[in-house]
Amino acid sequence: MTTPAPAIHVLTGPSAVGKTEAAMVWAEKHDAEILSCDSVCVYRGMDIGAAKPTAEEQCRIRHHGLDQVEPDARYSISQYVDMARSAIAAAHGRGKRILVTGGSGFYLAAFFGPVTDELEIPHAITDEVRSLQRQGTASLLLRLRELEGPTLPEWLDIQNPIRVAKALERRLASGRTLDSLRDEFLTRRGPFADHTVTFELLERPDDELKARISSRTAAMLRTGLLEESERLLALNLDPSWHLPGRWAIGRPWTG
Repeated sequence: MTTPAPAIHVLTGPSAVGKTEAAMVWAEKHDAEILSCDSVCVYRGMDIGAAKPTAEEQCRIRHHGLDQVEPDARYSISQYVDMARSAIAAAHGRGKRILVTGGSGFYLAAFFGPVTDELEIPHAITDEVRSLQRQGTASLLLRLRELEGPTLPEWLDIQNPIRVAKALERRLASGRTLDSLRDEFLTRRGPFADHTVTFELLERPDDELKARISSRTAAMLRTGLLEESERLLALNLDPSWHLPGRWAIGRPWTG
């Protein structure tokens, strides 16, 4: 008889809504470990601006998905999925439940449907797209429209340079239209399709949330946000758009 895949509970919501506090309470109540679903917390040294769980919080509850790579490295959704699978299996082996918490939409989507395909992108195409990224999003869109035509699919977020770059890579590598690629992609099973996934969304009134964001920002400034930013800037990270850590946005302002 096949052992059922362990259940996953997801807790998410906008920045400063109180996910960290709620996650700690839930994890302690249900004897769970916490799996971060945050695309900035994967970078070492990006602690204050990312609102990463404190050392004390990490001692209270075992956390996964933090400090995976240096700020000058790329961290893909495939790497996240592999890490998450290992973390879930390890927690289950210890008799623990798993709680996923964070606000990064792309990582979060992995628990509810497909997020990757098996299309291999040749290095020559990767190099071409990165060169266009350095010129700006307009250059990416111009090249993409040369292939797709003047009207791009409505589902493509053309304001997001990373999404546009990924779309261009796949368009060049496959020779197929974006709609065709997406239709095939949506037939795939998600990486956690065998798990029972429950979901909890935290919300607060706008005025209350704005006050919490203001308070958090002030606390970050008091505890060394500027010094952390200066240290990261001193690393002289590649300013091109293909390096997500270089363009990460601090957690006072985003979910």
